[in-house]
Amino acid sequence: MDTTVELKRRRFTLEEYHRMGEVGIFHEDDRIELIEGEIVEMSPIGRLHAGTVDRIAHVFSRRLGERTIVRVQNPILFTRLVSEPQPDVTLLVPRPDFYTGAHPEPGDILLVVEVMDSSVAYDRGVKLRLYARAGVAEVWLANVNTRRIEGYRRPGPEGYAESRVFQEDEPLSIQAFADVTFTVRKLLG
Repeated sequence: MDTTVELKRRRFTLEEYHRMGEVGIFHEDDRIELIEGEIVEMSPIGRLHAGTVDRIAHVFSRRLGERTIVRVQNPILFTRLVSEPQPDVTLLVPRPDFYTGAHPEPGDILLVVEVMDSSVAYDRGVKLRLYARAGVAEVWLANVNTRRIEGYRRPGPEGYAESRVFQEDEPLSIQAFADVTFTVRKLLG
């Protein structure tokens, strides 16, 4: 007798996900994302992670000024992939409405940064593949444990065609702002 139990997963549409928030199933402080129709609970944010996110956002804001909108831990929308991740830092094409009319989509995104501490496997495995499939032009994975930044460019359905690991004192630049350089040390502290 076969006692194998097959678990069924319930996937949600973007509309259902938003409606759950509107009716109070989710609270404003809940740390969740919709990833390919599944609601994923994110880990609590520790001090090192929070401080690193703030530092990166601060450095980007000071160095890039009005050339971009720096967004911290707010949703971006991948309609085709039924996903609404919340990257740690996102650089967006400036818009007068600051995206109050709709969440940014891949064409609005200049760079996504995920700060990794305990989330290395999830960020490198699930989220990086999602960003590539969505067509996000550039992603940085900032690893606070190894003090390195992994840079990814040229997205495609199978992943990113170009990747590079930057060490602490190596210069790196954002594809959209090649004239501005940073170092891992400056971004990670």
